[in-house]
Amino acid sequence: MSPARIIILLVALVAGIGAAMLISKPSQAPAPAARIEAAPTVPVLVAAADIPVGNVVAAADLRWLDWPLASVPSGVVRKDEAPQAEQELTGQVARYGMLAAEPIRREKLIKTDGTGFLSAVLPSGMRAVAISTDSRGANTAGGFILPNDRVDVIVTMKGPAVEGEGEAFLSETILRNMRVLAIGQNVQERNGEKVVVGETATLEVDPGQAESLFRAQKMGTLTLSLRSLKDAGQATTPGTASEGALTIVKYGVTLRSTSQ
Repeated sequence: MSPARIIILLVALVAGIGAAMLISKPSQAPAPAARIEAAPTVPVLVAAADIPVGNVVAAADLRWLDWPLASVPSGVVRKDEAPQAEQELTGQVARYGMLAAEPIRREKLIKTDGTGFLSAVLPSGMRAVAISTDSRGANTAGGFILPNDRVDVIVTMKGPAVEGEGEAFLSETILRNMRVLAIGQNVQERNGEKVVVGETATLEVDPGQAESLFRAQKMGTLTLSLRSLKDAGQATTPGTASEGALTIVKYGVTLRSTSQ
């Protein structure tokens, strides 16, 4: 055999051995994945479904939801602090409407002890008084007054005839900035309704204002005037709502103002 062939065979043999070594060498293990630890959580009591205002909370309305511990809102019900909260809150009444998955706050519920909803949510010293309204909405801002709106109460009655003018009417604002508790049997805006129609409007008043309303209902017709949200927070001073002013109106036209 010639020396050239021997060299070629040797080169081929070395190449084959090298290829075999590469094939038999174990592949490099992949780098281990970064370990991500889950953030600690705590079970928080939430509404399992929408809870309308005035509804009695049932066990099916509540459930525990794991909440990131670092972002738990203050004032919510936590299982590590109140493990029996479901049983404790079942049967209470919703003072405010709650959405599904909204954390439960105790101040949004009230224990009625068998009493009605309105008597349970009325502040101490206040009264709920229902006044008659026009079911077509003529006496309630076209029917657009909803529970929790703020209104003025106006009484309109027949006044003394004006010489040469015939029959006249007197109108007077007797109460200002009163909170509407209910329209008819509705204590909230339901199902996205923009108009709530009812035969009565229930207002939150103090005892003196309640007496004024009862007198006014005997004297004439009561009308609710809707207030803007921007001035709904203004305080009402009892006894100074009308400042003694009466407006004489004939056929919808103001004739003159008088003082009592």
